[in-house]
Amino acid sequence: MKKLLLGLTAAVAFSGAATVQAQEYSRTYKPFNEAVFYDGYNDNVFDAGLEDGILRHRNSLYAKKLTAENMDWFGLETKIKVTIGALCDNYDRIGNINIALVPKGQETYDPFEVQRIEIVRFITPFMNKNSYPDEVEYKYDANLVGYLFHDMNLRDNYDLWLEFELFGIPYAANTQIAGCADRNDVFRGSLEFTCTDEPAQNNYNTVTVPIIMKKPEYKSHNLNNYSEQGTDTIGTCTKTYKFTVPEKVADSQLVLVMSNHGANSKGEEYNRRLHLIYFNDEIISTFTPGGKSCEPYRYKNTQANGIYGQSKKNDRQWAASSNWCPGDAIPVRYFELGALEAGEYEVMIRVPEAVFNEQQGDFPVSMYFQGLKEGDLPTEVEEVTTQDVGINTYQKGNDIYAVSESPITQVSIYTYDGKFVYGSHNFNRAVSLDSFEQGIYLVNFFNAEGDVMTVKAIRK
Repeated sequence: MKKLLLGLTAAVAFSGAATVQAQEYSRTYKPFNEAVFYDGYNDNVFDAGLEDGILRHRNSLYAKKLTAENMDWFGLETKIKVTIGALCDNYDRIGNINIALVPKGQETYDPFEVQRIEIVRFITPFMNKNSYPDEVEYKYDANLVGYLFHDMNLRDNYDLWLEFELFGIPYAANTQIAGCADRNDVFRGSLEFTCTDEPAQNNYNTVTVPIIMKKPEYKSHNLNNYSEQGTDTIGTCTKTYKFTVPEKVADSQLVLVMSNHGANSKGEEYNRRLHLIYFNDEIISTFTPGGKSCEPYRYKNTQANGIYGQSKKNDRQWAASSNWCPGDAIPVRYFELGALEAGEYEVMIRVPEAVFNEQQGDFPVSMYFQGLKEGDLPTEVEEVTTQDVGINTYQKGNDIYAVSESPITQVSIYTYDGKFVYGSHNFNRAVSLDSFEQGIYLVNFFNAEGDVMTVKAIRK
């Protein structure tokens, strides 16, 4: 497998032949074009009678069955562009593009009764439809999508439906935005795929296994620490997901889409937390979402809001609180697993410091497994190095040293199974493990620029 980036930073009506541009070899396919979404809480499904090939499950979820011709069109060099236009929702909302695996021959389906795969996620800006810009684009490198559409193990058993999901409500805009009184249309959305290579060959080499699909915004029970469906143990933000790999694979990976939500006072949206990913009880990755400046997306937020405020913030201010930016894509994270035998496996996600103040907020999680029986899974991005993070570390005896051009502002230590054991905002060159029991620990260093470095250390 080529090098993988744990945090990928971006990240519909098919009417005939693909578009070919003369300047360079490029083909485009636009399955959703200016589709209008409506009040997500309204039971009446608007536009349901339109004969445009779109199945409207509800006002926030549209689907389109892909034909064999549609799927055969895809190559292995694929880019996705999602365009969201402002109508009468002026708040930040979650949107995503999914693939539904539907038993063959059905003309409709229940989204809660079929397996689904989320491929990209985004957050809309705070938009005033009367101000410019009145639309925003999200672009993703999505080469692995071609493997999904050419997976004949899937296509022999399922029809594949492409879903466009975008939940919105018009109630604030009804009174705050001129021209939105009594309206219930919230956004318009388009989805476009571009391939810069020839169509790939259909094959039985790919092994695709859906693991978990996030719940929609009007339901609860995504990952949290307070509901039986959202956690393994009440009081801890820990969730185990089980899945079966049906055949031996030569190379494989997990694909995770996850974002932190909770806009109440002291909510999870505003607190960056360490995330721990385990595969069969072995930790395979740690990450802390956010940490980047949201200033590049300020101009897209044409509606006044409490996230951006009236004045520009520096990088340190954004790094202290931003898990994601309104107007930006949510990272797609890839975790390399390598060769695996057929069998049962478990993935566990732990966010040990998550609070969920007043039992509000949750972490919508979507994840799937992808493997090849022969060959390596390619990726177009490079591995993050220590130098990219801006913090260098080394261990001497039981002391862990950290060097950073920007001052280290916080240190936290966890046991290997994710239990918090130490935290401090006072750091002087090194942190000692002498007072801890022998074993493996995860030590996290945070600097003033918002960089986070997690190192595995051994208490000898």
